[in-house]
Amino acid sequence: MLKRTLLLAAGVLCLSISSGAQILKKASGILKSGSTGTSTGSVTEGEAGMGIKEALEKGVSAGISLLNKENGFFGNDLYKVLLPPDALKAEKTLRSIGLGGEVDKAILQINRAAEEAVGFAKPIFVNAIKQMTITDALNLLRGGQRSATDYFQSKTTESLTAAFSPVIDSALNRTSATKYYSTIVTKYNELPIAFNKVNPDLKGYVTEKAIKALFDQIAKEELAIRQNPGARTTELLKKVFGGKS
Repeated sequence: MLKRTLLLAAGVLCLSISSGAQILKKASGILKSGSTGTSTGSVTEGEAGMGIKEALEKGVSAGISLLNKENGFFGNDLYKVLLPPDALKAEKTLRSIGLGGEVDKAILQINRAAEEAVGFAKPIFVNAIKQMTITDALNLLRGGQRSATDYFQSKTTESLTAAFSPVIDSALNRTSATKYYSTIVTKYNELPIAFNKVNPDLKGYVTEKAIKALFDQIAKEELAIRQNPGARTTELLKKVFGGKS
């Protein structure tokens, strides 16, 4: 019964990403076959699991390629890292007294640190993907348009943050982002109007922003693979998600 349910779910997934008439016929044939083996149609459970993992790895690679370059963050309105929320008042105050240049330096170097740091992210993300079980992957194959990304994010964000945080910290120091940010925070905190002091620690904030940007790119790649046959660039992805129409 479980196997027949799995086959039905695979047929429904294929129906959403390819020609309706073709896939309906294929799904019907699978269900009528009454297969009791270890495959969903012509796709084995192992292949399905590897296909989901490959889709996630492809998303990670695409995200890193987009973000790990000059202006990957700074020149991207969607991902540009601005000052932390608790520093926005400090930014406004410092700009009003002619220290906008110092603020701009801090923002630029914070983004440079994020751009540099994501280049070291791939092994961390790939290792997390490898921890997924075949059962996890099969459930994700049958899930919604970004189910793999959502699962990956919910299960790995904590461990990825712990692993990625030192990389971000190193990049912040290497690009002088920490120095520039500490300078503007110190100048603001010394003002008599600064009743609420600003926290000069950037590491957690930038780590969160960088990981969020990468997950966003993974989600976009997953959606493309599920919906667009042309995005299935390997034989395994074509087999698991459907070939080119």
